[in-house]
Amino acid sequence: MGLLFKLSIVILVGLVGGKLANLVKLPNVSGYIVAGLLIGPSFIDLLSKGEMQGLGIISEIALAAIAFSIGSEFLLSDIKKTGKEIMLITVAEVIGALVVVFFVMFVIMGQPFEFSLIIASMSAATAPAGILMVVRELRAQGPLVRTILPVVAIDDALGIMVFGISMSIVRLTSGAETFSLFQIIWAPLYEIIGSLLLGGLLGAILSFFSHRMRNRDEMLSLAWGFILLGTGAANFLKFSPLLTCMMMGGVMMNVLQNANRVFNLIGDFTPPINLLFFTLAGAGLDLSILSKVGILGISYIFARAAGKIIGATFGAKQVKAPKKVTKYLGMSLLTQGGISIGLSMIVARELPAFSEAIITVILFSVLVYEIVGPILAKIAIQRAGEENGALKSQKEKQIPA
Repeated sequence: MGLLFKLSIVILVGLVGGKLANLVKLPNVSGYIVAGLLIGPSFIDLLSKGEMQGLGIISEIALAAIAFSIGSEFLLSDIKKTGKEIMLITVAEVIGALVVVFFVMFVIMGQPFEFSLIIASMSAATAPAGILMVVRELRAQGPLVRTILPVVAIDDALGIMVFGISMSIVRLTSGAETFSLFQIIWAPLYEIIGSLLLGGLLGAILSFFSHRMRNRDEMLSLAWGFILLGTGAANFLKFSPLLTCMMMGGVMMNVLQNANRVFNLIGDFTPPINLLFFTLAGAGLDLSILSKVGILGISYIFARAAGKIIGATFGAKQVKAPKKVTKYLGMSLLTQGGISIGLSMIVARELPAFSEAIITVILFSVLVYEIVGPILAKIAIQRAGEENGALKSQKEKQIPA
């Protein structure tokens, strides 16, 4: 069976999964993932490991487009009003996850310090893809959504930095390598600062040339060219493609007049790519890990959820955020995916003594959170009354005074 034929099956199965999810009022993304799980190694085993690795470029493209779209949420005029509050909420949420997961792993579960610190640092990052898909599906708009998207973007940056510092500390405590304090701090800063500078430069160039595009087709081609350029350049320079593309989108949103037309073009083009991405993500999950996880994996699931909810709620209260933001933000930030898997691969390469246990727990958490996370985000947005928020605001504007 040829790879293209298998891809067609993936798309169609994912489409059916999304439709069935809608029937039971679940988000499309949960249906895509469950459908992918059915054609993965746990059931039909449609795609081999080699084929899955070869299709990794689809995940890269989807994540790059999602990151670029999230960049549109960083409008300077809004940041001046809420930037400090968003940063405080994000820091509180990241610290909450880090502290609670470390406490549960080290104190309650009796795991080694190195294991506890690394897996706690990996709990901070939130997968933006599932959340953005739910927001788009619900056409949601309001204070909660305006808080969720920038928090997700920033906590990825903080998560990468926390992980880098934790890796350096573990190397020191395990005696594997000797690092100066400067190296411990500089390694993650290099990745973050480099990603932001690269994304800023590409965003400025993209905005400059966008003025000269004659039609939608040229504009779409130019935007995708720069998204792929940003991803490729970041990989080559060992920066974060996610942060690079977020920064590119953020610069374009603030520099280019009527930048929303570009983001709308990207949004119109990405649905099949997103469907493939999430269905393949489900196909990459293997239920056999459930037999290896045990109480450790279950403890991590609950500890991460508790840490994020406690931290986000505390941060929102401190900045006096609207009541519905304080109440529902934490449960909207539980998705976990590509970034955590990527970090686990770094652990496998650099800390082999802990890699098997960490990778098993992380894969289990991805299995749970990629299905449950979007569902909880949908529930939170609906309870906050922000479903179809864009349509409601348009109707209000049309009502004569």
